[in-house]
Amino acid sequence: MRPYRGNRIGLAVVGGTLATAGVYAWLRGHGRFLGLPPNAKVLPAHAARALTDAAWPLWALALVLLLLALTALRWLLLCLGWGRRGAHNGTGTAMLYVGLKNVDGLSKAKVRLGPDGLRLALTCPAAADLGAVAGKLDQDVIGRIRRELRDDETPALARLHIRR
Repeated sequence: MRPYRGNRIGLAVVGGTLATAGVYAWLRGHGRFLGLPPNAKVLPAHAARALTDAAWPLWALALVLLLLALTALRWLLLCLGWGRRGAHNGTGTAMLYVGLKNVDGLSKAKVRLGPDGLRLALTCPAAADLGAVAGKLDQDVIGRIRRELRDDETPALARLHIRR
């Protein structure tokens, strides 16, 4: 869960900021903001005149805010797992751990089965013999997982992540 901590903190900060700004705007629009009269100015007079004299600053601000909102929406959807293909296969993950039991420091292994084939993700220490790991995957482990799935023609993609 460690790699997702930044996403969660970032989403919490962006969500809290947007919620605060939305509540503030709603309260100001209904004249219910505590501590300020309903007709209080948000901007100084010269800044308000500059914004209303030329229309392009408002359009530029709207475009920047729209791009920011779309970027935050995409980030949220990716964090929620949309865009990932397939489903985790617990049996395949267990078989992967058993097949690579002689690799010291193997910390994370996942198997995902989707419409485009089999995806394996491994996190190995830097001291691991990557040639032996790849050879073991190619010769033995992926074949066992394919046989378990009863589909020997399933394409497989293995990603090896090296931990420092």
